[in-house]
This record gives sequence, structure tokens and C-alpha cells, in this order.
Amino acid sequence: MEEISGMLQKGRAKQVKELVEQAIAEGIPAEDILNKGLLAGMDVIGEKFSKNEIYVPEVLVAARAMNWGSEVLKPYLADSGFKAKGTACIGTVKGDLHDIGKNLVKMMLEGKGFEVIDLGTDVPAETFISTAIERNCSVIACSALLTTTMGAMKDVVEAAKSAGIRDKVKILVGGAPVSREYCEAIGADIYTSDAASAANEAVKAIMSLAG
Repeated sequence: MEEISGMLQKGRAKQVKELVEQAIAEGIPAEDILNKGLLAGMDVIGEKFSKNEIYVPEVLVAARAMNWGSEVLKPYLADSGFKAKGTACIGTVKGDLHDIGKNLVKMMLEGKGFEVIDLGTDVPAETFISTAIERNCSVIACSALLTTTMGAMKDVVEAAKSAGIRDKVKILVGGAPVSREYCEAIGADIYTSDAASAANEAVKAIMSLAG
């Protein structure tokens, strides 16, 4: 498991895939490989990223390595009845086409064991809400990079209320113009200034929902 985690942190996708295949062949449970190998490696990446010890390119190659390993594991996890930590839908709000920040948060959420539905960019409030209902999401994550589009985040909060799911989902907001004050003003639940903290807060939030 340490070898899988270590290779993932170095972004060695081919070696991660081979090591995951080897671990399966040796009879190690798929859930252990995921938690103690792949997710443990992404935890370290998230920690380093939040401390500015590594940067976006290193996160991208580590996430690619994790995806290669996850693809091998998927059928085995399904057979073992593995349940993701929670389901999140993520997107950049209506009118905004930026996606680097969104993609980083998506990777960090996946690195925490979430199933993540990526809605892309320019996403209307109704799409966030209909996806959350259809896929039973516990987290809706909204990104905006423009002051002119961040108002669309309030629309998502209001749409969740109208649909009657506001108490069933945690709404996470982020992006350059967004602040904790803005998050509180529109009635969203979670704001953090970086992708790694966003994923940590999402985990805490779904635990409070479950509790």
C-alpha cells in the first residue's frame, strides 16, 4: 500500500496501475487498496498542496495516477458492495466558463472518496438541483471566477430551497471573488480559499448530515 501511495504522489500512473493489479492478484481487498493506497496518497498530495509545498502540475499528475489505479479497482469495488463516502455534483455557475479551480476541487473530492458528477461550466441553478435530486447528492459545489457571475450561487441556494432539498444537501462555494462573508450572506454552507480544504470541509459536512 505504501508503494502505491508513494508512486501516486510521484505521479507515476503506469506503476500505480501495475501495483494495483498486483495487489488484486495477491488477494488484497479492493477497498483496502483504495483507502490505504490511492486515497492515502491523495491525502498527502492535498496536504502538501494546501501548504504550497507542491503546485497545480503535481496535483494533476497525481490525480491522473489515481484515476489509472481507480479504473482497475472499479469492478472489484462494485463486487464488494463498496459505497462511496458521498456523492457530490460540481460545476462552474451560469455565465462563467472558468474550470481550473473546479477541476482541482473535483480531484480533491475524489481523493477523499467521493463520487463526483462534473457538470462542467456555465451550469444553470436548475441543473445543479435536478442532478442533486436524481443522483442523491449530499454536496453541491459551485465555482465562480467573475464578480459578475457569483450572484448565480445565490440562485442555486434559492433553487435548493424551492425544490425542498435544502436540508438534505450542503452547498459549497468557491472561486477568486467569493469570500466567507458572501457564503454566509447567500445562505450557503461551506467556503474555503483552496481546493484541499474544500474537500476536507465537505467530508465534515456530510458527517454532520448523517449525524
